[in-house]
Amino acid sequence: MSWNVNGLRSVLKKNFLEFLDREQPDLLCLQEVKAGPNSVEQLWSADYTTYWSTARRLGYSGTALFCRRCRPVRVENGLGIEEHDQEGRLMTAEFADFFLLNVYVPNSRRGLERLPYRQNWNGCLLEYMRRLDATKPVIACGDMNVAHTELDISHPKRNLGNPGFSLSEREDFSKVLEAGFIDTFREFEKSGGHYTWWSPFSNARERNLGWRIDYILISQRLRPRLKTAGIQCNVMGSDHCPVEIELE
Repeated sequence: MSWNVNGLRSVLKKNFLEFLDREQPDLLCLQEVKAGPNSVEQLWSADYTTYWSTARRLGYSGTALFCRRCRPVRVENGLGIEEHDQEGRLMTAEFADFFLLNVYVPNSRRGLERLPYRQNWNGCLLEYMRRLDATKPVIACGDMNVAHTELDISHPKRNLGNPGFSLSEREDFSKVLEAGFIDTFREFEKSGGHYTWWSPFSNARERNLGWRIDYILISQRLRPRLKTAGIQCNVMGSDHCPVEIELE
């Protein structure tokens, strides 16, 4: 499972522990945790081993990985590029037969002011994914901060060119799929109206006016093991909701 919690300390005051106890995911990737292990009281089950990638700027960005049944062989943070490794946006957990990437892609911001940086980051990430995939299959999940097609956003014409739905960002995501990685949700659901993020304004979530910007991608050779993929849009606590897959 993967979930942008928009502040782990915040969601801990809401439904996170109930969610964790109910779902009991074997692997849970969190984005935008805005915290590190020393700033969050451990209230979850001791069944979980946690790993963290924190931003240098306190209370900003960051990712975390919760492992229940199996521990990774090793965990590394970042891309190994100083420019890109200051915001805790990537974790790589190596398991016996796959790599798990916990990804939080930079937002291009209003006016696309951070688009050049984001494009550089995207290019480096794709190169990294390809390099790992040459060794063993990859599962990459998280907040990719892009609605790939018009099916993935409630008002495509109104949002064309906005951060998260610019042609450049969408083309970058297409390159990932063209490199052989599969958008797992689209293997099971071809229609629109399925979203993972909603604006906190204008009752957008209640009206289901949202964006699908959270994904779980897998290498082609994992496709035979993919049993289900879904969006848990009824899970509250963040402006995003969890996404999930089940692999044999």
